[in-house]
Amino acid sequence: MVPVGKHLQHGPLHPRRLVGFLKGGTQTPAWVIGASVAGLVVVVGGVAVGVLSSQGSGSASVVAADPVGSGHSSGRSTTTTDPPPGPITVTSVTPANGATGVGGSASVTVSFSGTLAASTPMASLSPAVAGTWRRGVDTMTFTPAGGYIPMTTETLTIPGGPAGVLSASGATLTKGAVDHFTVAQGSTLRLQQLMSVIGYSPLTWAPSGTPISATDTAAQAAAAFSPPAGSFAWRQAGWPTNLTALWQPGSYNAMTKGLVMAFEADHGLTVDGIDGPLVWAALFHAVATGYVNTGGYNFALASESRPETLTIWHDGKVVLHSLANTGISVAPTALGTFNVYERLPYQVMKGTNPDGSHYADPVKYVAYFNGGDAIHYFPRYSFGFPQSLGCVELPPSAAAQAYPYTSYGTVVQVVG
Repeated sequence: MVPVGKHLQHGPLHPRRLVGFLKGGTQTPAWVIGASVAGLVVVVGGVAVGVLSSQGSGSASVVAADPVGSGHSSGRSTTTTDPPPGPITVTSVTPANGATGVGGSASVTVSFSGTLAASTPMASLSPAVAGTWRRGVDTMTFTPAGGYIPMTTETLTIPGGPAGVLSASGATLTKGAVDHFTVAQGSTLRLQQLMSVIGYSPLTWAPSGTPISATDTAAQAAAAFSPPAGSFAWRQAGWPTNLTALWQPGSYNAMTKGLVMAFEADHGLTVDGIDGPLVWAALFHAVATGYVNTGGYNFALASESRPETLTIWHDGKVVLHSLANTGISVAPTALGTFNVYERLPYQVMKGTNPDGSHYADPVKYVAYFNGGDAIHYFPRYSFGFPQSLGCVELPPSAAAQAYPYTSYGTVVQVVG
């Protein structure tokens, strides 16, 4: 301790010179109240003014101290606070918002403008998909365990706000983001395979290798885009060539469309023959739960050769062969291959006759297959030649017999 009233004998500055430096040249007495290798504490008029500290060889600096009675703790140094970190932002999203035809096993990547905190919340997908989210340095990536449901529109939600994405520096994603992308269509071949597995097709299917587990939804979803190898075989040998010629693995023709329509009708879906996401999801569920169709398979052939007839097969056997009436020359029944899309046990058919007059005819056992053309009962004195306005008319007993076998999706082929 330096004695009070004594001047320093050594040091970089005389106390009076130090006070002059602090007070702009005023020679107010200053007394040194402490000294150490770290520096000197100087008192001016009873107030601790500063510290003279060593900064290395031949150098010194003054750190101001709070004046006593200023409302601050005596001797507390002034510090500078770093500004809060700016917000983190999303720099890119893959697949892009609004993308269509996205691959069935495509990963989802969200990139950010800064390093992510280890505790940051992750993005999410809806409908939920089996898979894993992983955090990178400045990315988060989702990899599906198997595949998405075909034709599904996925919603990607990136959380923002106080509970949202967080950077390593403490910055937050000010506002969250919601993007959408649509998955590609599934394989028609896999659709045909599964329709065979659950009994809607007149063909069986057997995989070449180890079967995919029925309850492995992720694997089933992956197979929807990459079908396994296998073989088809007709369940029965009695089908006509008109039907067997329609079978084309991987082709979405009237035969395959009919399988979808039959499935839709049995599972409470809109009967439109479109293999959309609801169909695929219901199909995966049917496979997983061991569902098997017990209704069999039907095929109807209308011939315009005289005498005109309608023949129906069920599970390879003829269940109806009857005289029928097709359309007259000014309102013919179109030739081609169609599917039953509407069924009514009774209806009053209304329309306009070729002469301009109107009709309202009560009919029964109606199965529409092409626009306004339908198979149904109509009271005629004779059958076997053109008399209708495009429909395939049957006698009462034949119509009643045919109705159970003209279910939704049934292929109806009209030939000349």
